[in-house]
Amino acid sequence: MPVARRNAADDFIFPQFWYYEFMNEDQVVKALAALAHPVRLKAFRALVVSGPQGLTPGVMQEGLGIPATTLSFHLKELASAGLVTQERASRNLVYRAAYDQMNGLLGYLTANCCAGADCAIPISSAACC
Repeated sequence: MPVARRNAADDFIFPQFWYYEFMNEDQVVKALAALAHPVRLKAFRALVVSGPQGLTPGVMQEGLGIPATTLSFHLKELASAGLVTQERASRNLVYRAAYDQMNGLLGYLTANCCAGADCAIPISSAACC
Protein backbone atom coordinates (compact mmCIF):
# COMPACT_ATOMS: atom_id res chain seq x y z
CA MET A 1 0.00 0.00 0.00
CA PRO A 2 1.43 3.41 -0.90
CA VAL A 3 2.38 5.83 1.80
CA ALA A 4 0.64 9.19 1.61
CA ARG A 5 2.72 12.29 2.06
CA ARG A 6 1.70 15.78 2.96
CA ASN A 7 3.51 19.04 2.85
CA ALA A 8 2.65 22.64 3.62
CA ALA A 9 2.05 23.49 -0.06
CA ASP A 10 -0.59 20.74 -0.31
CA ASP A 11 -2.31 22.06 2.81
CA PHE A 12 -2.46 25.56 1.37
CA ILE A 13 -3.55 24.72 -2.18
CA PHE A 14 -5.37 21.42 -1.80
CA PRO A 15 -6.25 20.97 1.88
CA GLN A 16 -8.16 17.71 1.39
CA PHE A 17 -5.87 15.98 -1.13
CA TRP A 18 -2.86 13.80 -0.43
CA TYR A 19 -0.61 12.65 -3.23
CA TYR A 20 0.81 9.16 -3.12
CA GLU A 21 4.53 8.60 -3.32
CA PHE A 22 4.34 6.59 -6.51
CA MET A 23 6.11 9.40 -8.28
CA ASN A 24 7.05 12.94 -7.40
CA GLU A 25 5.97 15.94 -9.44
CA ASP A 26 9.25 16.15 -11.38
CA GLN A 27 9.02 12.48 -12.38
CA VAL A 28 5.42 12.94 -13.50
CA VAL A 29 6.30 15.95 -15.64
CA LYS A 30 9.23 14.08 -17.22
CA ALA A 31 7.06 11.01 -17.94
CA LEU A 32 4.24 13.06 -19.45
CA ALA A 33 6.72 15.02 -21.57
CA ALA A 34 8.20 11.76 -22.86
CA LEU A 35 4.76 10.45 -23.78
CA ALA A 36 3.79 13.73 -25.45
CA HIS A 37 5.49 12.73 -28.72
CA PRO A 38 3.51 10.52 -31.13
CA VAL A 39 6.40 8.14 -31.90
CA ARG A 40 7.26 7.69 -28.21
CA LEU A 41 3.61 7.15 -27.34
CA LYS A 42 3.30 4.47 -30.05
CA ALA A 43 6.52 2.78 -28.92
CA PHE A 44 5.44 2.81 -25.28
CA ARG A 45 2.01 1.43 -26.12
CA ALA A 46 3.63 -1.33 -28.19
CA LEU A 47 5.77 -2.27 -25.18
CA VAL A 48 2.77 -2.23 -22.85
CA VAL A 49 0.84 -4.51 -25.22
CA SER A 50 3.81 -6.88 -25.57
CA GLY A 51 3.79 -7.60 -21.85
CA PRO A 52 6.73 -8.61 -19.67
CA GLN A 53 8.62 -10.34 -22.49
CA GLY A 54 9.19 -6.95 -24.17
CA LEU A 55 10.33 -6.27 -27.70
CA THR A 56 13.61 -5.93 -29.53
CA PRO A 57 14.28 -2.70 -31.44
CA GLY A 58 14.11 -4.61 -34.73
CA VAL A 59 10.60 -5.85 -34.02
CA MET A 60 9.48 -2.39 -32.91
CA GLN A 61 11.10 -0.76 -35.93
CA GLU A 62 9.30 -3.14 -38.26
CA GLY A 63 5.97 -2.81 -36.47
CA LEU A 64 6.08 0.97 -36.16
CA GLY A 65 7.67 1.59 -39.55
CA ILE A 66 10.29 4.06 -38.37
CA PRO A 67 14.07 4.20 -38.95
CA ALA A 68 16.34 2.51 -36.41
CA THR A 69 18.11 5.74 -35.40
CA THR A 70 14.80 7.51 -34.81
CA LEU A 71 13.51 4.63 -32.70
CA SER A 72 16.74 4.51 -30.73
CA PHE A 73 16.46 8.22 -29.90
CA HIS A 74 12.86 7.88 -28.74
CA LEU A 75 13.53 4.74 -26.66
CA LYS A 76 16.37 6.62 -24.96
CA GLU A 77 13.93 9.40 -24.04
CA LEU A 78 11.42 6.90 -22.65
CA ALA A 79 14.16 5.18 -20.65
CA SER A 80 15.37 8.53 -19.32
CA ALA A 81 11.83 9.21 -18.08
CA GLY A 82 11.81 5.82 -16.34
CA LEU A 83 8.99 4.44 -18.47
CA VAL A 84 11.08 1.82 -20.28
CA THR A 85 13.76 -0.63 -19.19
CA GLN A 86 16.45 -2.12 -21.37
CA GLU A 87 18.14 -5.50 -20.98
CA ARG A 88 20.74 -7.27 -23.06
CA ALA A 89 19.70 -10.80 -24.00
CA SER A 90 22.51 -12.48 -25.90
CA ARG A 91 23.20 -10.19 -28.87
CA ASN A 92 19.88 -8.38 -28.68
CA LEU A 93 18.52 -5.57 -26.58
CA VAL A 94 15.07 -6.13 -25.14
CA TYR A 95 12.95 -3.17 -24.14
CA ARG A 96 10.11 -3.50 -21.67
CA ALA A 97 7.52 -1.10 -20.32
CA ALA A 98 8.25 -0.18 -16.71
CA TYR A 99 4.83 -1.11 -15.37
CA ASP A 100 5.60 0.12 -11.87
CA GLN A 101 6.36 3.58 -13.26
CA MET A 102 3.32 3.48 -15.54
CA ASN A 103 1.09 2.54 -12.62
CA GLY A 104 2.77 5.19 -10.48
CA LEU A 105 2.00 7.81 -13.11
CA LEU A 106 -1.62 6.69 -13.30
CA GLY A 107 -1.81 6.62 -9.52
CA TYR A 108 -0.48 10.16 -9.28
CA LEU A 109 -2.91 11.42 -11.92
CA THR A 110 -5.92 9.73 -10.34
CA ALA A 111 -5.09 10.17 -6.66
CA ASN A 112 -8.06 11.69 -4.86
CA CYS A 113 -10.17 11.37 -7.98
CA CYS A 114 -13.63 12.93 -7.71
CA ALA A 115 -12.68 14.65 -4.44
CA GLY A 116 -12.92 11.35 -2.58
CA ALA A 117 -16.46 10.58 -3.73
CA ASP A 118 -17.35 7.47 -5.71
CA CYS A 119 -16.39 7.95 -9.32
CA ALA A 120 -19.05 7.86 -12.00
CA ILE A 121 -16.74 5.78 -14.18
CA PRO A 122 -16.74 2.04 -13.40
CA ILE A 123 -13.44 0.36 -12.62
CA SER A 124 -11.81 -0.76 -15.85
CA SER A 125 -10.01 -4.01 -16.42
CA ALA A 126 -7.43 -2.08 -18.48
CA ALA A 127 -5.07 -1.66 -15.51
CA CYS A 128 -3.87 -5.26 -15.47
CA CYS A 129 -0.21 -4.93 -14.67
